[in-house]
Amino acid sequence: MSAFERIKSGIPSLDKVLDNIRLGDNVVIQVTCLNDFKRIVDPFVNQSIEDKRNIIYIRFSSHEPLLEHREGLKIYQLNANQGFEVFTVEVHNIIKKEGTEAFYVFDSLSDLQVAWSTDLMMGNFFCVTCPYLFELDTVALFPVLRGHHDFTTIARIQETTQLFIDVHSNEKDTFIHPIKVWNRYLPDMYLPYRLNDDNQLEALTNSVDLADYYNLIHNEQRIQSEQNIDSYDRFFREAKESYYRGEITELTVNKIIRSMMTRDNKMASLIKEEFSPEDYFYIKERMIGTGTIGGKACGMLLARKMVANYLPEYGKYLEPQDSYYIGTDIFYSYIVENKLWKLRILQRSEEHYFDKAEELRNVILNGKFPESVRAQFRRMLDYFGQIPIIVRSSSFLEDGFGNAFAGKYESVFCVNACSPEDRLLQFEDAVRRVYASTMDRSALEYRKQRGLDKMDEQMAILVQRVSGTKFDKYYMPCAAGVGFSYSVYRWSDELSAEAGLLRLVAGLGTKAVDRTGVDYPRLVNLDSPQSTTLIRSSDKHRFSQRRMDVIDLQKNEVREISVSDLIPELPDWYLKLICEHDYETERMFYESGRPRSILFVSCDEIVKKKELMKMMKDILSTLEEHYGNPVDIEYTINFRKDGAFTVNILQCRPMSVWQSGTNQEIPEIEKDKTLLKVNQTFMGNSSKIDIDVVVWIDSKKYHCYPYNQKSSICSVISKINKYYAGTDKKLMLVSPGRIGTSSPDLGVPVVFSDISNFKILCEYADTEIGFIPELSYGSHMFQDIVETEMFYVAVMGTEQNGTEIFRKEFFRDEISVLKDIVPNAETYSDIIKVYEFSSAKSLKLYADFKKRTVICGINI
Repeated sequence: MSAFERIKSGIPSLDKVLDNIRLGDNVVIQVTCLNDFKRIVDPFVNQSIEDKRNIIYIRFSSHEPLLEHREGLKIYQLNANQGFEVFTVEVHNIIKKEGTEAFYVFDSLSDLQVAWSTDLMMGNFFCVTCPYLFELDTVALFPVLRGHHDFTTIARIQETTQLFIDVHSNEKDTFIHPIKVWNRYLPDMYLPYRLNDDNQLEALTNSVDLADYYNLIHNEQRIQSEQNIDSYDRFFREAKESYYRGEITELTVNKIIRSMMTRDNKMASLIKEEFSPEDYFYIKERMIGTGTIGGKACGMLLARKMVANYLPEYGKYLEPQDSYYIGTDIFYSYIVENKLWKLRILQRSEEHYFDKAEELRNVILNGKFPESVRAQFRRMLDYFGQIPIIVRSSSFLEDGFGNAFAGKYESVFCVNACSPEDRLLQFEDAVRRVYASTMDRSALEYRKQRGLDKMDEQMAILVQRVSGTKFDKYYMPCAAGVGFSYSVYRWSDELSAEAGLLRLVAGLGTKAVDRTGVDYPRLVNLDSPQSTTLIRSSDKHRFSQRRMDVIDLQKNEVREISVSDLIPELPDWYLKLICEHDYETERMFYESGRPRSILFVSCDEIVKKKELMKMMKDILSTLEEHYGNPVDIEYTINFRKDGAFTVNILQCRPMSVWQSGTNQEIPEIEKDKTLLKVNQTFMGNSSKIDIDVVVWIDSKKYHCYPYNQKSSICSVISKINKYYAGTDKKLMLVSPGRIGTSSPDLGVPVVFSDISNFKILCEYADTEIGFIPELSYGSHMFQDIVETEMFYVAVMGTEQNGTEIFRKEFFRDEISVLKDIVPNAETYSDIIKVYEFSSAKSLKLYADFKKRTVICGINI
């Protein structure tokens, strides 16, 4: 059959009026009650079965079924409550499976608004489904309830569909009025008609008949007068009015939480317990668009609310919360409006999950926002003015229980030191970058590993004012970092894991969460904040923060500046807070007749502020208590010259931790059969692990490899990682310096997806070259290590630093199988070795969490 072929509707007079429904037509019928839709759909289904058509009923609503099971009718039962994306993909797959020239009847589109809370998403569903149905020369009938949706959504549906028909009825009459009939015309096509008891249409051509029709329409105007705003905005207005009358119901509160905050049951329960209706109304006022505000925004708001509820004495030290939230519906609308949905569906398939991601990422970066959304962006930017802001991902699944997505999605600073129009353009670019980061390989790998690749992952955005202090042309927090209510890293028996730990840096907190270059954050155990493993000032200097991330207001950009270059431009009161003198180096210069002041960043005076450290400890322990789970937070600290300070909680999420468990007996292994034995410098459970494969990176050969080619080594490790995926073999990576650093001079710059199948990570020192491990507790890489239950050990190289044994010659007599695993990798055979072990020669790792000892060797 050819496209646009006439088909029978089952009502001959309707066929005459419409010049027939045609193959490819989507028919939207707007009704006051679904019985009016059934008057049209029942004859259509009867006729389709008689004509031996492939007729399908898509059932997803809670209303009474429009059609019952019968021979010749196929019924699919779907669940719209799974979310927009899952539901839409399911419908797409049904349409694809049923193929060309299938006929469809859908449940009420209006019930999608009930499931997804907003008219916008219902309209998005229709706008992506209708073209696909048209492409396959199908015929589909959709009912939509009059007065339930805003005019904008109905206009979108009317513009997209081929036929749009209004049906009005009262106890006496049923009227049919074609509003849109695409690609054909008859002189009387757009007149209103009365449908009589014999299913005959009679044109209304005189004022007596038309009076009945228009009186019926006028009686419906009261309902339609509310259609200037989205149904969700109407719901929220009514909820607010009910609350101030003292009549708000639990059902209404639950709907607010589910539609605006989260669908995670555990998170929803915490929010319901801590928030008041006024809190929800305030959040709604600061939303752009509709949908949920996402996991990161929820976590931040919940943490702040818990502190306000249970630690009111610290209220004077907390900065006010004035963030904005771009709802998840804006993300999907952006995909739909820029005609990217077909590509997104393709990327969601198993076959194209990775290979279409880059293409989708690129087109997302070049999309446009509708003017209605840009107007809301402008109003928000007017509020912040020239104060810097940060545009942060706040995805549907982010920062929930079990899935942190740490570092997987973008956060983008907008300095705002420019004209209003440029601020808007830069902000839009930032939003696009966050949206595009959903297609980053590390995020896709993360989702796939956790079985989340088929789940709804809507991207909301949290827009936060950068909490900071202006130092002439620079803007930054005085200090920032991440905090943990439970610390698996203790460098002394006297320190408590339950006391919590801070990872503290000067300047923007980006230095606290990324394994970057030569920078070492200050680790603060809140049981004893001033405790440190470093005694000599030269050691403190060596393992200090060498660079600071700042916002340069003159250049309108975020910059990384060396501490030595920045110190002359900072006031003395601030330098006293963050810097110490390297007295040993100063003495050396003095004795050589070249006296000078040598400062390095340690944040020592900040750590000495007892009231601040107690506050951070109390906040972390309170959050853990009420979350019922260890947590980690991101924070900033700002000071005034007189010593007054404020703290801002930027993020909070449930934290995966290694539990100490029981003791693990550490066997005696002969020294010549021992690869390593270390104390303290490891993180993981008490364990006994049989190691099947060791991937060894030779420090000296790696160091000598050309700098601009070092990153290619990551691709070889990635191929090894993929080769063993799904084999149940336990892999150990032994690598110099820092695994996952951004600087190839300090270690191998892999991303987590390159090493996702490894069970053990071992960083080792080579001080002659300058490779030094860092226990990057709190970095994004660390979060991945904990969530996947990898075991981490750092071999620092000296007994003073906890290393009893480390034998680099251990694998000297083993044969590398690299060439068998990665073809054409001969170039790397001196740098990368792959050793396989069997039960006949078993390599094992034993770790005792409580005694803080780990040993790895051949134990026959």
